[in-house]
Amino acid sequence: MTTNNETTPIFGTSISERDVIMKKLHDNPVEPDVAYRLVKDQLIDEGNARQNLATFCQTYMDPEATKLMAETMEKNAIDKSEYPETAKLETSCVNILGDLWNAPDSERIMGTSTVGSSEACMLGGMAMKFRWRHLAEKRGLDIQAKKPNLVISSGYQVCWEKFCVYWDIEMREVPMDMDHLSIDTDKVLDYVDDYTIGIVGILGITYTGKFDDIKALDDLVTTYNETHEHELVIHVDGASGAMFVPFVDPELAWDFRLKNVVSINTSGHKYGLVYPGIGWILWRDKEYLPEELIFDVSYLGGVMPTMAINFSRSASQIIGQYYNFYRYGFNGYKEIHTRTRHAAETIAKAVQKSGYFDMINMGDNLPIVCYKLKEDADVEWTLYDLADRLLMKGWQVPAYPLPANLDNQVIQRFVCRADLGENLADELIHDFNQCLEDLKHARILYHDKGEVKTQGFTH
Repeated sequence: MTTNNETTPIFGTSISERDVIMKKLHDNPVEPDVAYRLVKDQLIDEGNARQNLATFCQTYMDPEATKLMAETMEKNAIDKSEYPETAKLETSCVNILGDLWNAPDSERIMGTSTVGSSEACMLGGMAMKFRWRHLAEKRGLDIQAKKPNLVISSGYQVCWEKFCVYWDIEMREVPMDMDHLSIDTDKVLDYVDDYTIGIVGILGITYTGKFDDIKALDDLVTTYNETHEHELVIHVDGASGAMFVPFVDPELAWDFRLKNVVSINTSGHKYGLVYPGIGWILWRDKEYLPEELIFDVSYLGGVMPTMAINFSRSASQIIGQYYNFYRYGFNGYKEIHTRTRHAAETIAKAVQKSGYFDMINMGDNLPIVCYKLKEDADVEWTLYDLADRLLMKGWQVPAYPLPANLDNQVIQRFVCRADLGENLADELIHDFNQCLEDLKHARILYHDKGEVKTQGFTH
């Protein structure tokens, strides 16, 4: 066995001669400082998360929050009997969100933390399916005659496709077009029948940052329910918008103020400003969460109700969410999100000023900057070439086609998060303009002008 003297420099150790990526375990332990340095170095050849403008996920938290989360990673979120104070923080977060989302009765809301908003979407979809099945059976509907369906814009996030596959639901996509870059409320009821478990309204489509008109959906559903025995309901996928809108546009009616909105999910790790992965889902009333989806679990000497799909997981993200709520308060979140929107608007104006692009989102709705090349832009380069140039400056910016029916249209998107301060926004604008200038004089371009693909993570 080869050993290393305690005084051997890290890069003089025998283990440093080997590839860090293993196909099987090596035989002997490695000193912790050596293991730390070599694994950390393995991660050097990645982008800087702060310059990743593809992701909505939070890339900065207060050092105090990071410390608190690191000190509580060993707490198991599912074990509420052993960690009752942590359970109180989770309940407090649910109550805070219920207040932000204008729940009509704080005593009747139901909610839970989840592993990101994808699990929350699964729970919201399951609750709609189970409730639909109960009511359909009472009405005498043959629930075996057809597969139940879910109605959603074609701009959905992939978690909804997963839900429909996992739980055997037909996904009915309301197609988007350039005049309707959110759900087309003129057509949505064409996709509804007695087997529809619900409509999903999206408060922040990942492709463009646009909002579905939840108020218009609610009006349509109200009219439908007045003339049909089948009760239609709305779930709002607020993965990005539900932790943004209450602070910057509190008058917008999208939440539990609308009587047909029965459940809402959000990502705490997006505009809730927590590191990945923490999500939340709330139901406006116990009526909309079927009892068979709530399990009483005997665990470590206690009995606890659980409605999440996952079981054991660290409570550190829940504690991080509570820290943010406690630390920032309403006005803190408002100041952060307002400044983030201003950064997006500043960047959007610079992109527009270049003259090459048609703007799809100027930072309204979510603080997203989204654009496409003008049809008459007299350039040889593509958005994929621009993405390559920006990556040379460290900026990770996706270029990708829009969903079905628009999949020949390539767009590009900047996601502005809370850690994109005005100084970084100014640097991005400088680099963006420099990249345009470089492309004008480029002798070699890598991408064909007719190329349609996804480059960069878009969700």
